Order: sequence, then C-alpha cells, then structure tokens
Amino acid sequence: MGFKIREINNKKVWEEFLSRTNEKTFLQSWNWGEFQKVTGNKIWRLGVYTEDNLLGLTLVIKIIARRGVFLFCPHGPIVKNPKSAGRKADSPEGCIRNPKQIQNYKSKILNTLLERLKKIAKEEGVSFIRISPIWERNRENIKIFKTLGFREAPIHMHPELTWMLDITPDEEQLLMQMRKTTRYLIRQAQKNPDVIISNSQKLDNVEKFNELYQITVDRHNFIPFSLDYLKNEVSAFLSDNQVVIFLGRYKEEILGSAIVIYWQGTAFYHQGASSLKYPKIPVSYLLQWEAIKEAKKRGCKIYNFWGIASTDSSRHPWAGLTLFKKGFSGYEKEYVKTQDLPLSKKYWLNYFVEKLRKTRRGL
Repeated sequence: MGFKIREINNKKVWEEFLSRTNEKTFLQSWNWGEFQKVTGNKIWRLGVYTEDNLLGLTLVIKIIARRGVFLFCPHGPIVKNPKSAGRKADSPEGCIRNPKQIQNYKSKILNTLLERLKKIAKEEGVSFIRISPIWERNRENIKIFKTLGFREAPIHMHPELTWMLDITPDEEQLLMQMRKTTRYLIRQAQKNPDVIISNSQKLDNVEKFNELYQITVDRHNFIPFSLDYLKNEVSAFLSDNQVVIFLGRYKEEILGSAIVIYWQGTAFYHQGASSLKYPKIPVSYLLQWEAIKEAKKRGCKIYNFWGIASTDSSRHPWAGLTLFKKGFSGYEKEYVKTQDLPLSKKYWLNYFVEKLRKTRRGL
C-alpha cells in the first residue's frame, strides 16, 4: 500500500494525532506553526497517509537568513508507532515487529516526505533542507538519514540532548530525588520571606522577562531573541492556556524568570533568564520548583529542562546551566543530530558560516 502526502489544515486532526504519540515537543504543535506565521515565515503542515490513516506528520518552515534560504523541520517528523500504525488487522504496518521492518517503515515515511519537500524547495528557491529529528540517536536511525543523502549539519537548531524529569511521584519524593545541594537551596529560598515567586499569563510580564534576558545575554554572549519574538511566542500559546511566565523576586527585585510551555502532558522550560546580583540568594532554584509544581497541577507527567551540554567540560558555555538542571534529578534523551540535505552549491556558504559561528561560541 503506497504512502501519500496531504496538507493538514485542521487543528483538531493535527493535535489529536500528536496526542497519541510519545516522542514529540511543542516545536511540532499547531500553535508553534501559528507563531511561525506571525513572525513572517511561510509554513506547510504535511501528513503521510495510507488511505485515510495518518501515519506521520511534520511542520515545515521556510527560513530566510543572510547565510541562506532553507526548509526546516523542527523536531520532526513525528511518526506513529509502527506496531499500531495500521488500523486493519491485515494492514502491513500493523504487522511490524522486528527492528529491520521498523527501520524500513520509518525510512519509507521520511522518503515520502522528502519527495514533497524537494518539490517545495524547487518552487521556493531554497538551497537545502534541514531536519532536526526527534528520533533516538542510534545506528539504525542515523543510517536512515545517511541512506537518503543527508549529512550532519554544522550547528544544531534545537536541543539534540535534553534533560527530562518524571514528575509523577509526589512532591516529597521529587525533592528527595534531587541533588542534596539543590534540595537545600530550594528549602532555603522557601524560608526567606524576601523571596517571592509569581506566575502570570500577562504579556506585560514578557517585557520584565526581557529586561533580565538581556542581562543574561551579555553574561553568556549569545544571540538573543527580540522582544517581539518573545511576545509572539507567548501569544501563540496563550489562547490555549499553554504558557506561563514565572518571575522570581528578592526584595522586590527580579532575579530570575522563565517562560514555560505546558503542552500535551509535558512542561517545557523553553526560555530562562537570571541575574547574579545576589549570588547567595537561590531564587532560580525555587522558581524551577514552582514551575514543576505548576506542571503537576496541570496533569503533566514530564518536565523537560530543554538543552544541556554534551560534555562534562567546565569550559563549555552551558556547563553551569547543565549542572543546575541536572541537580533536580532526571535523565537525558539524545536525538539524531541535525541533518542537512544540500540542494545547490549555495549550501556550502551557509555551511562554512555556521561552522565558523559554532567555533567562535566554543560549542
């Protein structure tokens, strides 16, 4: 039975499919697509079907950058578990059991998507296709991309190594699982009457986040998102009550802030900012704990701390942040590295620019 591509224009169809899959992030959510449209990016929502059975999907974004124009699939494609893909007892997808068959199944879905992406790329005049897969990093999945002509990208666009925490245990159990120092600092902040953590869904608080965010940018020397970008991101998830802005104060001064997205049973610590003005006041620790407790109230099972460093080196730009995140306990998830499919010679200008940028950042 052949696979076919259809564009999906129904939010309910899109979100319901994702609700039945395990490996996913909000970067494939309907609202992330809406956010991309508001920022001026052209998007496509593509589904892979056999007859009326949706087997996989991906959001595709046209990125126009100084270094080049390309199609991008953030944390996609999302593929339904092949063991449950076929609804009919005699469907070939429903009979898949061994790893080789699963690999062939995923490869066929990706190749079907790729055929459409190449057509879109030609129409849009892009120089390459980039995919940041949310597929486990293993030999089989790496081989799928290599066989289809992909190569590792010089940089990553979104986390390829993330830190996750199962938050289904009760609060006391979660605290006991943490690193001793982390647990102590949370309790120390709780006892301090001058430390206040608040949360809201008011867009005005994005501006407060941004003030602290700029301080964080100067300290870590990375390229920041604009205030409009941050406001548009929050606005995209506000209508479905899927985002909260946390502010951590000490004596009325904001020392920590976070934008957390709550989507389909997982909380994502997507944007964070902090000040080192009072280094002995553990505002950021209590802020994270309050975000985790909010996730539990919303029925989430996982708290996703987002990206961490791939090395234990203290020289890595994310070393301190990684140590902070791991202190809450949890486990890491590693995905296949970002993949590029060059379509023209223009790709190589982008490649060398990004390679140089990565070296300068020390990543």
